[in-house]
Amino acid sequence: MIYHDDFLLVVNKPAGLLAVPGRGKDKQDCLSVRLQQQFPDALVVHRLDMATSGLMVFARGAEIQRRLSQMFRERGVEKRYEAVAAGSLMPETGEVGFPLAADWPNRPLQKIDMQSGKPSLTRYRLLAYDAATNTSHVELEPVTGRTHQLRVHMAAIGHPILGDALYGDAAGAPRLLLHATSLRFAHPLTGALLNFGSSWSVCNKTMRLSAQ
Repeated sequence: MIYHDDFLLVVNKPAGLLAVPGRGKDKQDCLSVRLQQQFPDALVVHRLDMATSGLMVFARGAEIQRRLSQMFRERGVEKRYEAVAAGSLMPETGEVGFPLAADWPNRPLQKIDMQSGKPSLTRYRLLAYDAATNTSHVELEPVTGRTHQLRVHMAAIGHPILGDALYGDAAGAPRLLLHATSLRFAHPLTGALLNFGSSWSVCNKTMRLSAQ
């Protein structure tokens, strides 16, 4: 638990745990169910992929869920991720704006669809380059929040995120090296600015192990 009050919860989701229940009895263990054991009024506002780790916010009660969901829809929540991507990222800062759509024959994959895809925008910034492993440590900002957006956009520019079994090479790391490191938004009731951070060290440790 990163933060909690009477209106919302901010937690650190581990990689490999579903954010919400999936289909089938074997996919009922998830972060939302675990939280509801302690906070029965906890409700989902947004999601992270099962393979992604890092910060998630949950509402306490339907009215706060409505307000937070509206903030996410209207881009009132600033989100940052960090990842390790293959290759040397050039230029060191930029934007990826390919529209995205569901790849229905290959669900749950998403694809770039220039005709009917939804507008999607990712900003990126190089944090460090490791010549020994030819990998880039990058900060990612999803301006929009499409399914698998960061993973598809990074793969589309030739720098898939290490450990990505769907859009890259799963052999590059023992897990997807993508971590939600920052959330910044106004408290839905008081208006106070909330700024939460989650250390990159978990992914960074995995990156070092994968390079050995």
